[in-house]
Amino acid sequence: MKSIMKMKTLFGWTILMFAFVQGALAQEVDFAAASFEANFKIDSTFTRDGGKTFEVSASGEAGEYGKVYVSYTFTDDLGLKDAGEFTGFAWTQSEETIVTATLQGTYFKQGSIFKLYSWDITSERKLNMAIGVIDFVAGTVKADVREVVVD
Repeated sequence: MKSIMKMKTLFGWTILMFAFVQGALAQEVDFAAASFEANFKIDSTFTRDGGKTFEVSASGEAGEYGKVYVSYTFTDDLGLKDAGEFTGFAWTQSEETIVTATLQGTYFKQGSIFKLYSWDITSERKLNMAIGVIDFVAGTVKADVREVVVD
């Protein structure tokens, strides 16, 4: 009987600790008021390795940044075939000021489009979250971008 009580007590403490850790590690994402739409036209796509890695270059308008040039490298390191990861780089110039950003995220193929989910940091020390769509048939990349408040 004592061993059953000890097991119940241990189980109870384990559940309590698990709940505490989950609550302590929970994070909320606060967004700044700044948000914008990015609308790009795909300029080129290619692969260097027989279709394992795809590279895409695009250009277009991105909110306050104006004309932006972006490049993506899409991979599928887990072998999922309809999902994977990407990295990228974006840059823009206004007068003599150049702003750059590194892009990193995941993609999921949904029918004829690919959904993109990305966390990006700019040379202005801004963190952005982007959710978008790349449509190779239409030759477009569109995204909603929101600035994340960083404490």
